Amino acid sequence: MLNKDNSQTYLLNMQNEYAKILAAMDNLGIDQVVKHLIDTLPFLWADIYQSQSERMTDICRIQYGSFEYIFDDYATLEKKGIVPVNPKIESRLIAAFGKSPPPKKQRDDYRLRGWVGKTETYFGNTWDKGHFIGHSIGGNVDGLEINVFLQRRDLNRGWSEAGKRFRKMEEYCFKHSGTFCFNRPIYFDQTSRPAFYEFGILKLSHELWVECFDNKPNEFTV
Repeated sequence: MLNKDNSQTYLLNMQNEYAKILAAMDNLGIDQVVKHLIDTLPFLWADIYQSQSERMTDICRIQYGSFEYIFDDYATLEKKGIVPVNPKIESRLIAAFGKSPPPKKQRDDYRLRGWVGKTETYFGNTWDKGHFIGHSIGGNVDGLEINVFLQRRDLNRGWSEAGKRFRKMEEYCFKHSGTFCFNRPIYFDQTSRPAFYEFGILKLSHELWVECFDNKPNEFTV
């Protein structure tokens, strides 16, 4: 299983993997590059996830709007009696990817507020209910709670330097409608709270800009 001792090597290897994939598409147009990424990355992510999970998986792909979500529906395995019920093992997102459209409807924060309960009561004041794909770039909560995760507040609100970078990447997707982007959570345990998450965007310059954000608990308080 991925853990704090081998995480840095793993993250570096992923950066190299993305660089190799992009290098193989030097002479392609932007639409062809996007198509190749959509055809290639989901299988890469799913294979890596399965190799690190140390659990039975039930991987499904869900299309919602302009984004696709790869999800490990472990709860269904429990409901069917295929695996025993274990509260420490949770269904969780493997990756979300797609193209950023302009928002076409109001935010669905009423669903976000109802997810689990009041954030600070259940999780403390260092966490927010974040979106893997932000509403401003095409992500939703209504009918798609798999797009929600516990995100460090300093990242979600852009308070830390890393949070500012995350916001800058989201702003790029918002300003350039049709930008291919993805969010891939990385887990240290069997819960749905990622230790890290990769956020990546394909810029108009054909540069694949990928940042890895540390979502582990820290001493940051408000």
